[in-house]
Amino acid sequence: MPTTRRRFIKSTATVFAVTSAPRLLLAKKTDSKNPMVGEGEHRYECIHDWGTLPSGHEYGNASHGTAIGSDGLIYITHHGKPGSVFVFDSGGKLVRTFGREFAEDGHAVGHGIDIRREGKEDFVYLSPNNFTLGFAKTTTTGEIIWRKDRNTIARDSGLYEKKGARFRATNINFSPDGGYYLGDGYGSGYIHRYDKNDKYVSSFGGSGTVDGKFRTPHGNWLDDRDGTPKIAVCDRANERLQWFNLNGKHLKTQGGFLFPADIDIQGDIMLVPDLHARVTLLDKDNNVIVHLGDDPNWRKQVLDKKIGMRGKRNLWKPGKFVHPHDACFDKDGNIFVAEWVVTGRVTKLRKLS
Repeated sequence: MPTTRRRFIKSTATVFAVTSAPRLLLAKKTDSKNPMVGEGEHRYECIHDWGTLPSGHEYGNASHGTAIGSDGLIYITHHGKPGSVFVFDSGGKLVRTFGREFAEDGHAVGHGIDIRREGKEDFVYLSPNNFTLGFAKTTTTGEIIWRKDRNTIARDSGLYEKKGARFRATNINFSPDGGYYLGDGYGSGYIHRYDKNDKYVSSFGGSGTVDGKFRTPHGNWLDDRDGTPKIAVCDRANERLQWFNLNGKHLKTQGGFLFPADIDIQGDIMLVPDLHARVTLLDKDNNVIVHLGDDPNWRKQVLDKKIGMRGKRNLWKPGKFVHPHDACFDKDGNIFVAEWVVTGRVTKLRKLS
């Protein structure tokens, strides 16, 4: 079975827990002056502006997506230059960039990114924030394997013939059989299913507020924590998560979110970056463990359009998030958060307990 970048982390985390359990169960000492977030077994050192960009490199208007390869390299998509993907080593050193093809007027349109191990090689799946560039599979150095544009998706699904129907991919997730589910989060609100041979299978969703419909299905992921694989979808503008079986049948809806943007899973823990200034951890039963960085007063300022917080770096507070857009675990349980803010920002949450 193909291994996703998050499945790689899940499988290696099991080994890590067995061989290194004493270190994980004890709080890690730190002399850092960085703020701490979380509580109990989920405490983190908050390292803002993680990663070093050399001269001529910038996140531009936003940092968007996060992914980690099987070799531990961290991939960040962005709206700056050059390219649309920056790749860092675990120490935060930039090792390469790619994705110049996914740019308009000299600026990148990097958005969703996910990595899957296929055979002996990782492959990158990109969902650019763009009407025409569609969706692409590349090598880890950016060589394009294939690209599916709006016309391809429209032909496959038959769902975009209505005049003005939009397609604008945001994120994907990988199915157990080697296929994948592509979310048209900024377009017409569908999730499109493809098989392991990149052939169209079916679609579900569409715009709406009732169960099974979406208003911005921004992120989606395979949730098999209870032993039965399901598709979990961040129904962002409806402020909820929804779960579906692998054929797209609605199973469950859960509210209590603010503007959920994407999902990652490690072991029994689900990670949900929320665009409205917090990052949430859920247990196996989807009960909230902790809201990292949560502060209602701070959130009120962030959402005040008159303040324009995403562009006011001088007002940002240590240990607080502005607009978490994506996040993922590494094999050690650390979390990398990319934020939709002017100049971009990547925060490493270093696990302490």
